Amino acid sequence: MSTTEPTTGVADTSVNDLIGSGQEGTIREQVVSYLQKLRSGDMGALPAVAGLIVLTILFTTLSPFFLTERNFANLLTQAATLVMLAMALVFVLLLGEIDLSAGVTSGMTMALFIVLNNVHGVPWPIALGAAFLAGILTGFLIGFFVARIGIPSFVVTLGLFLGYQGLALMIIGAGGLYRVQIPEIKAIQNENMPPWAGWVMLAVILAVSAATSFWDRARRNKAGVPNRTIALLWIKLGAIAVIGGAAVAILNRNRGQSVGVVEGVPIVVPVVLIILWLGTFMLDRTKFGRYIYAIGGNAEAARRAGIKVMLVKWSAFVLCSTLAVVSGLLSISKVGSIDAAAGREIVLSGVAAAVVGGVSLFGGRGRLMHAALGALVISMITNGLGLLNLPAGVNLLVTGGVLILAATVDALSRVRAGGIRT
Repeated sequence: MSTTEPTTGVADTSVNDLIGSGQEGTIREQVVSYLQKLRSGDMGALPAVAGLIVLTILFTTLSPFFLTERNFANLLTQAATLVMLAMALVFVLLLGEIDLSAGVTSGMTMALFIVLNNVHGVPWPIALGAAFLAGILTGFLIGFFVARIGIPSFVVTLGLFLGYQGLALMIIGAGGLYRVQIPEIKAIQNENMPPWAGWVMLAVILAVSAATSFWDRARRNKAGVPNRTIALLWIKLGAIAVIGGAAVAILNRNRGQSVGVVEGVPIVVPVVLIILWLGTFMLDRTKFGRYIYAIGGNAEAARRAGIKVMLVKWSAFVLCSTLAVVSGLLSISKVGSIDAAAGREIVLSGVAAAVVGGVSLFGGRGRLMHAALGALVISMITNGLGLLNLPAGVNLLVTGGVLILAATVDALSRVRAGGIRT
């Protein structure tokens, strides 16, 4: 539980007394508590969820092709790269920092990967390891200048944003473009699991979610911390079963039409879900995660509490750059090639996705799932407008408007919570 969540100061005393006493409370009382959080300005992922619902209804009405099996699978694969980059940026955004170089880091490392394999004949696992090493070293470099030297992250990462474009040009060389010729890499975004594997994946998700939730309850009971009513746990598991079951059922239908049988959950889906779960576990259930939220809420208070602020910031930038490499891997798997311009534009969309999902630009508030939902919103806008054959300029206008709206909601929520910074 984050200590940086805003409080209203005008909460319903009876509800707070009940929850604070160690009793679980009824679902009604939990709903009242949630509504109080909304009134205090803590919107969480609610705007992103509402946006997904509204966009689904809008594009389904405007295009007969939007709500089809083929487009649903396409939307998931198109969104995967942005989801991964948005999740990478969460680690630094929670600190109140930013990494403008994450996109070009993904492009530069993938250029290194493909050139080592295609041109120099390095086995692809070793070449991919070199790419990840380059990403990790990038994070170390950013962390050194930001956490150790004290240069603003905007300046450092802007410098790398420019410099890595030149480095990518030097790596790619005169050829300008290289094809991805590794079947295992191409399969990530272009192949599907067998239909039965999708149901197994859903069963594993339910089992892991249930085990994690009961483990959390046991830890809170042992520590004397109040738990929410267990009915909410069953509701959450039921929602995962219904939504996940519907998604698997849709994806298991044949969407190949005239090109043969194409069915099953795309391989990239479990890849993204595994990284999402690992990152969420790290942020929600480890000291490192609590330290990130504490530093984002008030860095000086965290320092006085004994938290090694410099080390945590350094580690966050390393994590961001490492996950940026994964984002680049998903990108070249989808596109099938790499060029020197890879990653130049996506970082801005990644920041937009995180903010749209409810991650605060001021630090201390947000989750990986919020960034993933925001990335789905941005991807759905791109996908839906593409089906309507609207110009690319309209896509940029709409995305920019959504970002400004989300940033406004974030700023207003800070004002209402009394946490605006001067």
